[in-house]
Amino acid sequence: MRVRFLGSAEVYDLAVTIPKPGLVRLEGGIPEEKLTTGFELLTAKGSVYGDYRAYNTIYQRLEDGSVILSNDGSVYVPSEPVKPEPAPEPEPPTLEEVKVEKRQEISTACEQTIYSGIMVEMPAGFEHFSLTEKDQLNLFGKQVQLASGAERLEYHQDGHPCRYYTAEEMQVIIAAATEHVSYHTTYCNSLNMWVAGAETMKELEGIFYGAEVPEEYQSEVLKDYLAKIMEEPREEVEENETVS
Repeated sequence: MRVRFLGSAEVYDLAVTIPKPGLVRLEGGIPEEKLTTGFELLTAKGSVYGDYRAYNTIYQRLEDGSVILSNDGSVYVPSEPVKPEPAPEPEPPTLEEVKVEKRQEISTACEQTIYSGIMVEMPAGFEHFSLTEKDQLNLFGKQVQLASGAERLEYHQDGHPCRYYTAEEMQVIIAAATEHVSYHTTYCNSLNMWVAGAETMKELEGIFYGAEVPEEYQSEVLKDYLAKIMEEPREEVEENETVS
C-alpha cells in the first residue's frame, strides 16, 4: 500500500494490516522518525482513502522488523509468564503401605534364595543343584520314580550333563532340597509375622531377609529349624531356659 506519513511528502510502499481494532501493523522500510507522526493511505493517483493520523504510538516492535502502532497511546506489555504450580509434596507412605512393600521385598528375596539352590555332598564331592519351580517339579517326579522302585535315576547338577544317580544319592538330593525349600518358606513366614506386628517405621526398617527374627515372631517350626542349625535339640534349650 502507498503510505504517506504526516509532515512528509514522501510516499512509501508498505504492507498495512489490522491485527485488531485500535492497532495497525506496518511492514517494510519505515524511517524511525516517521513512526510517531501518524500516516495516510493513498491511491495510485495520490488521493487519500485511509486516515491513520491517530496511530502515532509505537505499540510493539516485532522480531521480523515490522511495527504495530496504536491509536490510543497504549503500548504492548508482555504478560507475566505463568509459573507452574509447584508439585505438591508427596504424602509420606502409611505404616500399612510400607508393610505391603516390605512383604513384597521379603517374598522376592525368599524366592531368589530358594531358586539359587543347594550344595549337596555326594560320593564324588559337593554338587550344586538349582531349585527353580521347574527344578522342584523335576525332583517331585524323582520321588515318584523312587516310590515305584527305580534304582537309577537320571538327573544333573548345574552346568553338567545328565547322569544316573543311585536311589540313595537321589534320596539325599531330594531330602536336602526339601529341607532348603521348607526352611526358607518357614523363615519367610515368620518374617511376615514380624512385619505384621511392627508398630513403627523404624522397626520396619530393621526387618530384612536374613535378619534374626525375634523369638515372639518365631513359629514352632522355625524354632525347630534354628535349634537344628545350632545343633542343639530344642528340648535341651528349653530345659536350660527353665533352669536359668
